[in-house]
Amino acid sequence: MKRVLALLIWLLVLPILAAAQMPPVTVFAAASLRGALDEIAGQYGGQVTVSYAGSGTLARQVAAGAPADLVVLANPAWMDWLADQEISFAAPIRSIASNRLVVISHQAGNPLDDISALPEKLAAGRLAMGHRDAVPAGAYARQWLQSIDLWNTLEPQLAETDNVRAALALVARGAAPFGIVYATDAMAETRVHKVYDVPASHHDPILYPAAALSTGGQAFLAFLASPTARGIFTAHGFDEVPE
Repeated sequence: MKRVLALLIWLLVLPILAAAQMPPVTVFAAASLRGALDEIAGQYGGQVTVSYAGSGTLARQVAAGAPADLVVLANPAWMDWLADQEISFAAPIRSIASNRLVVISHQAGNPLDDISALPEKLAAGRLAMGHRDAVPAGAYARQWLQSIDLWNTLEPQLAETDNVRAALALVARGAAPFGIVYATDAMAETRVHKVYDVPASHHDPILYPAAALSTGGQAFLAFLASPTARGIFTAHGFDEVPE
C-alpha cells in the first residue's frame, strides 16, 4: 500500500518538477495570433508570457534588443528584415500556420456578392485595415485592392491601424462599416459578420514565420509544431502551412 501511495505522489509531483525545469519563455507574437497562442501557451507545461503587437513593431523591438525568446510574425518580409539586422537565431525559421483575408461588416445581412459594389456601400464611411507599410494584414489588403483596381478609389477612406485586431475593433464597435481582416479575426469577434472571402491568388501567401532567439524559445517553437498546437490553430480557423 505504501508503494502504491508513493507512486501516486510521484506521478502527481513529476509534472510539477518537469515544468520547474523548463525555462520561462517570452514570446513576441503578431496580434492576430491572440487567442490561439494563449491557449497553446496554457498547454505548454511551462511559464509562457506572450506580448502581442503589429509585426513591424515587434520586429523593430527585437532588432533594438528587446528580451524575447521567440518571435512570431505575420509576414515573411518582416522576418527577412529582422534577419538582415544580423539577429542571431537559435534555430531555423519555421512557418507555423497560414491564414486568409476576408471583408467584414458591422451589420448582419450585408453580403458583398460583387466586390465592385464596396465603394458604393461604404458611402462616406471608413474602411478599416492594418497600416499598409507596417502591418502585414494591411500589406496583403493593399495587394488585393490594387489587383482589382480599387486601391486608388478607396485609399482616401481608409482607417489604417497599428495592428489587425485594432481594425477588427473599429468594425465591431460600428466606428467603421467595413474592414479587411484575417478570417481568424472574424471568427474571434461575434459583433462582426464576414461578407466576402478575398481570393488567395490576389495577394502573397499569408504565413506566420517563427524564429527562436534562445534555447527556451527553441523548445516552445518545437511545441508549436506538435499535434496539440496544430489542433488548437485549426480550431481557431488557421490553416496548415502549404507544402
